[in-house]
Amino acid sequence: MSAIDMPRRLPVWQRLLFAIPLFGWMARDLANSSGEDWYYTAAALVSIWGCSIMLFGLPGLYIPALIMVPIMFLILILISRG
Repeated sequence: MSAIDMPRRLPVWQRLLFAIPLFGWMARDLANSSGEDWYYTAAALVSIWGCSIMLFGLPGLYIPALIMVPIMFLILILISRG
């Protein structure tokens, strides 16, 4: 161990994710989180979804749900592969 520990460089996908203004800040907080940060992140995402429903109406409700369909298919495939 040296006298000066250099900080670990993040992978490219994490640097790109953390560079997104709103979601990157939440992702960075979640990556360096304590136990209660998960609840705050979930509440923030539900609030963002609620604001999109209030602003755009039914498309604000449907479009995020339709975007989640391929993500859930991927999760189910990964679960079934073990």
